[in-house]
Amino acid sequence: MAYLKFNKAELVNLEYSLKRELITTNRTGAYANTTIVCCNTRKYHCLLAVPIEEMNWRRHILLSSLDETLIQHGKEFNLGIHCYGKIFEPRGHKYIVDYENDPIPTITYHIGGIKLQKQLLMVENEDRVLIKYTLLDAHSQTTLRLRPLLSFRSIHALTNRNSIADTRGVDVENGKAYKLYQVLPKLYMQLSKQTSFNDDPSWYMGVTYPEEYRRGFDCTEDLFTPGYFEMPIKKGESIIFSASTAPCDPAQFKRQFAREVSAIGTLPDFDSTLRHAASRLLFHRQWLEISSGFSWLGVGDLRATAFCASGIILHNTGDVKQYMTVLDGLIEKWNTALLSSCNDVDAPLDLIMMVQELTGFTGRPKAAWEKYGATVNAILGSYIAGRPEVRLHDSGLLWASLPGTALTWMNAYTEGRPVTERAGYQVETNAIWYNTLRYAAAMERKYGENRDMADLYTAIADKIEHNFYGMFWCEERGHLADYIDEGGQNMSTRPNQLFACCLPYSPISEEVQDLVFRSVRQDLLTSRGIRTLTPKNPLFKGIYDGNQHERDLAYHNGSTRPWLLKYYAMAGFKLYGKAFVREARESIKGFAEDMTIHGIGAVAELYDGNPPHNPHGAINSATATGAILTVEYLINKYKEEV
Repeated sequence: MAYLKFNKAELVNLEYSLKRELITTNRTGAYANTTIVCCNTRKYHCLLAVPIEEMNWRRHILLSSLDETLIQHGKEFNLGIHCYGKIFEPRGHKYIVDYENDPIPTITYHIGGIKLQKQLLMVENEDRVLIKYTLLDAHSQTTLRLRPLLSFRSIHALTNRNSIADTRGVDVENGKAYKLYQVLPKLYMQLSKQTSFNDDPSWYMGVTYPEEYRRGFDCTEDLFTPGYFEMPIKKGESIIFSASTAPCDPAQFKRQFAREVSAIGTLPDFDSTLRHAASRLLFHRQWLEISSGFSWLGVGDLRATAFCASGIILHNTGDVKQYMTVLDGLIEKWNTALLSSCNDVDAPLDLIMMVQELTGFTGRPKAAWEKYGATVNAILGSYIAGRPEVRLHDSGLLWASLPGTALTWMNAYTEGRPVTERAGYQVETNAIWYNTLRYAAAMERKYGENRDMADLYTAIADKIEHNFYGMFWCEERGHLADYIDEGGQNMSTRPNQLFACCLPYSPISEEVQDLVFRSVRQDLLTSRGIRTLTPKNPLFKGIYDGNQHERDLAYHNGSTRPWLLKYYAMAGFKLYGKAFVREARESIKGFAEDMTIHGIGAVAELYDGNPPHNPHGAINSATATGAILTVEYLINKYKEEV
């Protein structure tokens, strides 16, 4: 039995099945994403979205959906399903009897004596999706009809019927090709066997995306269908539909499909499924980059990549070369942000932590410093000299502030204003600052050529160590202030203080680190990660739901983040060693239960702060996935030491 599986009772219940999404990606950044009954409920849902180089690699949806119809004795059974307001039509989901995800999404339809299997696959390193139809059983002559619905628009936009779209198609081998707008690539739709195409151009008007409606966004669009493919299909026969941005050889479809599935292998459990999901977050464009999350988060983000790269790569496959390629790409892509100015105040320092993690993983500090030491020194030098967003004060601490700008990772905005601006001395920024100074001083002194620079780093770090505790510690609360501004300490109990006790170098004593860790464990730890704010705070919002404004208020004021488990585990193992193995294992075990919720076979970006901690946000999150893989790595590392 497959690890990820749904039965008929679950599938025909739309309240249940429409909340569960399949996601399949490849190494180009293209993706297919829809619900497990193939009803699109988000504007991001489709069967083929591709990144376009001429548009700065922004993704665009070409093929929205593909409606299948089975015909026997002149009677038609439409397997498609679309939402129109509160009406679903047709209701092809009622024929679905089985869904499993090992190793690719596989749906089985049963209509009388007809049994049809559909499998969905993204081709590795091509902007291409393959859909395989196999007639498992039939007692009479059967015809398969496939009607494509096209959108040709940005994943963030919606489209409507218009006179600009070029609805003329051209014949290609075993199929048709369309290019609705000149700025977008041509879509080649081909089949593995010869077929007839019936021109039947029309627009499906008012297709509704319920998730967008629920979130308070525009939610309806019109989709163009040029007609339909129709062909006989025999019992035991397989027919493969290919949608691609380039013409393909239909004679190769079946062999290629089998080869691609074989390369994935089996995914029999949580660990193998998680590692597969992680591998699908990496892809080549101008650089080798990591997607922050499918389907709508950015690609190659500096801070997010720095937080998750070690988990996605080093703690997954151990591929040091690949990790360094990602790191090199970040340095080239974000050169200005790293050395001059950046609205993510900690992000350049986070990149230094990537170098530090590389050093620890390889055990080759000299090689790491010879390659990246100059970059590290340049980044630290820019902070010492002063940047538009941050100033180094005599205390050794960094003061970060830009009016109306949220400079930290807590960067949600509502009505143009940051929800949690946190201007001043942020606890995590200064903890990371201290750690990077100590790391760079040690490396430069041992492997560099500028001892004066190492001495400068040490002098600043000594000042921080002298001032940090006195400025941030609150005896009454028993934890560190979240930030300090002109009004003094902000004592909101937040997870940012974890950075003061999880990194290799800390500005506070081990005793204080223990108190900070216990505070986080008591007030913020959940079965799905770390809350962004304690429930005791009047600003706490335990449910991430409602319109955009309501969700933004909850985003960093109570919702739970799995990615913070990386730093929680790092702190726990640093403080308690092998005794922390059991607690670390407990902190991630709940995610195995969620592989059949929200994104099938993937980990969500965030969860409600209140039980039962329902998942939200991006369905396949890089930071969450990377964190869990890091926790697994640390567990195994300490178990081996035992």
